[in-house]
Amino acid sequence: MPASLRFIQYVIICSLALACLAGCSGKNDSPLFLESKRKAGEADAPVKDVPADILATQKAFTTIAAKVTPCVVNISTISRKKAVQPFLEMSPFFEDFFSGPQYRRDKSLGSGFIISKDGYIVTNDHVVRDAESVQVKLSNDKVYDARIIGSDPKTDIAVIKIRAADLPVAVLGDSENLEVGQWAIAIGNPFGLERSMTVGVVSATGRSNVGIETYENFIQTDASINPGNSGGPLLNIHGEVIGINTAIVAAGQGIGFAIPISMAKPIVTQLLQKGSVSRGYMGVTIQPVTEELARSFGLKEPKGALVNDVLKGGPAQKAGVRQGDVILEFNGSPVKDPSQLQRLVAEFGIGKSVKLKVFRDGKDLELTMTLASADSAPKQRREPDGNGGQPGQADLLGLAVDDAKQGGGVVVVDVARDGLAAEAGIHRGDVIVAINRKKVTSSAEYQRILQQAGSGSSVTILVRRGNSSIYFAFRIK
Repeated sequence: MPASLRFIQYVIICSLALACLAGCSGKNDSPLFLESKRKAGEADAPVKDVPADILATQKAFTTIAAKVTPCVVNISTISRKKAVQPFLEMSPFFEDFFSGPQYRRDKSLGSGFIISKDGYIVTNDHVVRDAESVQVKLSNDKVYDARIIGSDPKTDIAVIKIRAADLPVAVLGDSENLEVGQWAIAIGNPFGLERSMTVGVVSATGRSNVGIETYENFIQTDASINPGNSGGPLLNIHGEVIGINTAIVAAGQGIGFAIPISMAKPIVTQLLQKGSVSRGYMGVTIQPVTEELARSFGLKEPKGALVNDVLKGGPAQKAGVRQGDVILEFNGSPVKDPSQLQRLVAEFGIGKSVKLKVFRDGKDLELTMTLASADSAPKQRREPDGNGGQPGQADLLGLAVDDAKQGGGVVVVDVARDGLAAEAGIHRGDVIVAINRKKVTSSAEYQRILQQAGSGSSVTILVRRGNSSIYFAFRIK
């Protein structure tokens, strides 16, 4: 190509480039994107009039985050656990071959919240359980070594301590009067994502029989709680701690549980004072009152806790509580079910006098009892009842029984698969000690009492199973 032609092409390209640059800098050209006037841009916001209450709620959440987040800490632990080697752990020579038991080091993350300026922190017991070392990271990214002050596995609460001063402190609220639908705010470190905040509502209160801890009275919430949130605070709209985030239902979305702060306060107090927790003890074993049992005992509705055994020498025996009593009130508080009675007894002061309202033989009675410490409770053991009987013909209940070799009663040697007893849950090997509150001492007496009851009548059977006593109720067809 001639040099003159190349020069002409060069001039044209430069001219076009300059024209483009001039166009980009022109004042009347369209912008590449729209910016809101709220950010000094040119465009109106899509929604101009946001309701004032929504803005106020949003402001409340941002204020809570700013005020409470500094009180929330990230907890990391290292624990030493025995290693399990598939296939080899069953060998009796495994530990000898490897010169003793093999261990592995596990790391875990959790959350907690500061309750004192000098470094006391509340978290879950399972966050720090078996930990060889505990480290706490504050919101300002400072890291401290922590020591465990005390823990309570039965409620999954622990207190740890770092050496620090002038720390921000969480404010504990009241969980007794929570209502379903109130705001619930969780702050923690899910999956190690520090100081994450999620918002939901109180889905339910008083959740028990969840199978997580011994003493359960959970707040249920749909505020997202994930691994790493454990031990962090659940807050109300005032930024007060109303619960300790504890567990999630892995199979369900939006189902999380928190320990109510009103339940946690006395536990934390004892852990701070002595590093352990002492609980009240009645000396009874109890079971729920079903509709059949309620009808059998003459109760108008299934409520309370049915006493199926009274331990010798315990506070309940001294107070006059009997097997078959239904405990309806504890110190003036109605008893809904055995779980609630367990909590009331555990939280009541040891050595204090308490009024019991019990239902016995169709009447309400009031008894006075002094609770002892659960630490002094005797270990009740029963030897298994001998049973040399052979399965025989099933009776009206679908049972074949034989005299028990020790302890009285009759032992169940066979249970018809489609019988009433099988449907109620009576097992082979159970020992029947009473029918309709009449003591059974032999198989002949068992048959006589059963025949007296007759077809169409309700029957209540007291069964001894291992170390436990259980009532069963059903109607004979």
